[in-house]
Formats: sequence, C-alpha cells, structure tokens
Amino acid sequence: MRKSKNDAYTDEQLTALWLHQAPNAFELIYRHYFKPIYHFSHKMLADEQQAEDATQQLFANLLEKKDQLEITSIKSYLFKSIRNIHIDLARSKKTRIDYITAFKDIYAKGEYSTDNQVIENDLIRQIEKEIENLPPRMKAIFKMSRQQYLSNKEIAEAQGLSQQTVKNVITTAMEKLRRGLSDMFLLNLMWLILWWHKK
Repeated sequence: MRKSKNDAYTDEQLTALWLHQAPNAFELIYRHYFKPIYHFSHKMLADEQQAEDATQQLFANLLEKKDQLEITSIKSYLFKSIRNIHIDLARSKKTRIDYITAFKDIYAKGEYSTDNQVIENDLIRQIEKEIENLPPRMKAIFKMSRQQYLSNKEIAEAQGLSQQTVKNVITTAMEKLRRGLSDMFLLNLMWLILWWHKK
C-alpha cells in the first residue's frame, strides 16, 4: 500500500515546520497525528464521542497557542497534551479512565508503540520524583522492595529490622505515594509500571 504524502513526513520535519511557522504546518500535523491521537484516546476513554471531542480539543488548543509554543517534538507534545485533557476529564468526573485495562490491552495485542512510550516515560518520571521525596530510610526500603525485588526478610536482615517493621514501612511509603499522585488513574498506571515485570 502506498503511503500518502503526509505519511512521508517525520516528526522532526513536522516539528521544524511548526517552529518555522510554515503556512501548511498545522494542516500537515493534523493529518499526520489525528488518527493516532484519536485511537489512543479511544483506548483510554472507551467512548468514541469523548475520544473525538478530546482529540478535536487538543488540536484546537494547538492552533490557539501557535505563536506561544516552543517545542522539541510535536509528537511528544501532542501525546502529553492529550493525557492532560484525559486528566481534566477524570477530575470533572465526566468519565472514568482505566489505564490498567487499556495498557494491558495494548500489550496483549502487540500494539505497544513509541506513542505510548512517551506517556509511560513521562509518568515514570513523576513516580520517581515522588519516590525521591520519601524520607531517606523509607525510600531505601521501598527501593529495595520494588526496584531491587528483595523480600521483606532480606530487607529486614540488611536493615537490622523486623519483617513486620519492613512491611509497615512499605505500606506507609505506598500511602505517601498515593497522596502524592492525586489522580487515581495515574496511581493505577504507577502500580502497573512498578509491578509489571514482577509477574
């Protein structure tokens, strides 16, 4: 199947056209990214109309801010922006976003792509920031459990603590992280990321 002229553009080229305010930049970006953004929104929102509305809102915002944005990747900007629109929808209680179900579906169907990687990497950075804000010893124990995959017994021996104390510290750490990540669907994705490779 032949690619359309629009498909021939790379993200770097589209970003350069946008930054140089080329007359056809918005049209090319819209044609290139509308479907990927819409499909991503549809996976997250599970509602065709809400997905289309969110996608249209994204491009309307982009056009409105055309003289204000300095970006390094139009693709990264668009996917981060659509995530923020999803957050606003979740906060307004207009919809329920189940990121765990959506991402498991993406993995199961082999559809995981750099588009979704942009979102995951951004969320991982937020998670890591919250972990770094934990008290020093709590942070060390949490990392031993969830990043080094040590058992409570191994952590207790290394830290000179009882296993119950280690369990309590980890539970408290998770409660602090829940409070730090205010949106429940972000929390759900956090647990998915942290525990995905432990299964």
